[in-house]
Amino acid sequence: MKQMEDYLPIVGEKEVYEIYQLASRLYEKHLLHVNSTFIGGGVAEILNNLVPLSNDIGLDTGWRVLHGNLEFYNITKKMHNGLQGSMDILHEEDKRNYLNVNSNFATYTHFDHDCIVIHDPQPLSLIKYIKKSQPWIWRCHIDITHPNPEYWEFIKPFILRYDVMIVSAEKYKKKDIPVEQRIIHPAIDPLAPKNIELSELRCKKILKDAGIPTDKPIISQVSRMDKWKDPEGVLNIFELVKKRIDCRLLYMYNLATDDPEGVDIFNRIKQSVKDLPFKDDILFVLGNNDYLVNAVQRYSDVVIQKSLREGFCLCVTEAMWKGTPVVASNVGGIPVQIDDGENGFLFDPNDCQGFADCIIELMQNKKLSEMIGKSARDNIKRKFLLPRLLKDYLILMHDVLK
Repeated sequence: MKQMEDYLPIVGEKEVYEIYQLASRLYEKHLLHVNSTFIGGGVAEILNNLVPLSNDIGLDTGWRVLHGNLEFYNITKKMHNGLQGSMDILHEEDKRNYLNVNSNFATYTHFDHDCIVIHDPQPLSLIKYIKKSQPWIWRCHIDITHPNPEYWEFIKPFILRYDVMIVSAEKYKKKDIPVEQRIIHPAIDPLAPKNIELSELRCKKILKDAGIPTDKPIISQVSRMDKWKDPEGVLNIFELVKKRIDCRLLYMYNLATDDPEGVDIFNRIKQSVKDLPFKDDILFVLGNNDYLVNAVQRYSDVVIQKSLREGFCLCVTEAMWKGTPVVASNVGGIPVQIDDGENGFLFDPNDCQGFADCIIELMQNKKLSEMIGKSARDNIKRKFLLPRLLKDYLILMHDVLK
């Protein structure tokens, strides 16, 4: 179990001291996080690291997972897509089923903590079925820049019951709701298996054990199988790069338990690759091993993130922390992390040629690649590591519990 002092060599004494001081004013206070899955996806990963560290510094912190079924997760995936701009229709039956799952969960779950943090739309309506006796915070992790109006109007009445709404970037703040809105950027744990230091020798061994050849340069995208990650667009970019550099594309994917759409997308992409002339240089690797994800992100010559919508994208954060140059779409929370041309590169998600040209330049210019990678790591160290996220939550609790 990691402890706060383990982060001293990374973030320094002043940061650790300030965190302890903030926590000392919250002794005997209880914080509860609620989301919809304990495995897969960025939210579960954050909570897996944040909750134990919160308890270590003296803030009693719990984590509960909403109990849904496949029908519920199909509906909430549709809600997720709708809030990111998809124009699918939200049927009345969908609304009833969504509310029933939250209502049922509320009947056998006690919320007697001093502060409640609800993550994303899946458990958002719990507040409707609980006798509220403490501050409730809604933490929205997705891109709500241009939501489908039907979906937004459906969830707005629930948001109005909350004391604070947290978003990942300034552009996600909504002018049509009076709820206080704060920006808290997500963060990665530098001491988690996915992000700890690995030597090049160990990376090679991990890749070899996973059956990933290292005889050619590697381009990788590490993401859930999700339409907003544009896996077809990744193929288009790779085809352009492949014409000039003999390299491999590595899809490292995972499937979250609350995302039933992922399997269908995976099967569709796998099928589309079968007819390509360079199919043998496209590898699909399940990212269910954190050390393997770590090794892939470190060993890749370039990591790409060809997203069409993106709440924040911790996969970008992870690759930058490892000093690997990232070429990504200029959407959502990605530009919060990347200063174009300084610590990574940003392109319009439809500019496949721009992506390809940049990747080729980075693969051919090692000096540029190393410079971008070093600047990227420095930026993540300053802004996007777990202790800073913990500190932001402590400050928020101070404010809402005054």
